[in-house]
Amino acid sequence: MGFAGGLIKRDDVIHQEVQLARHLNAQYALELQVRMFENRSGKQARDEVLRLLDVNHDGRLSADEKRRARIAIYGHSWGASEAVTLARALDREGIPVLLTVQVDSVQKKGEDDLWIPANVAQAANFYQTEGLLHGRREIRAADPTRTQILGNFRLAYKSKPVSCEGYPWLARMFWKPHIEIECDPAVWRRVEELICSRLLPPAG
Repeated sequence: MGFAGGLIKRDDVIHQEVQLARHLNAQYALELQVRMFENRSGKQARDEVLRLLDVNHDGRLSADEKRRARIAIYGHSWGASEAVTLARALDREGIPVLLTVQVDSVQKKGEDDLWIPANVAQAANFYQTEGLLHGRREIRAADPTRTQILGNFRLAYKSKPVSCEGYPWLARMFWKPHIEIECDPAVWRRVEELICSRLLPPAG
């Protein structure tokens, strides 16, 4: 489950988080169900998770259907905040989440992107601190006995800028490092590796 940042549409392929969803869907169509959402569509994302987990289509989730859930959630900026919010909503349903990944997470009003709920097995946070708009430096486990924080990984772009062609000039002018981390293919390769290592069976 992926969430786009800012006011980005879920099908705007300029953005790396959208590209990642499409790549995963194309590369692993037989192994994964991939969905991309605007960050304002958290309820829709939750409903889609419940629908996908309801394998016998009886309109409710059994304990076994919940236990067999294998879910990873990621997002950038407001989308990263929404990723944690979705994980928290699934916690209230008793549904486990294997992984959350936040990329330059910017907390939305009324949300909490700092504390990772106890239903999440592992969580990772990628951030930068150079711009006017920058992500959360640290995420923490609400219950460290149940959630492993894989790391709070700082990126820097002042000496190694990343091209963000196609982005509005306003974003490139005022929020340059915030969109550079979003444009950074190395970050999204790491996100993909984390997702695949948790969701896909070992090779062979």
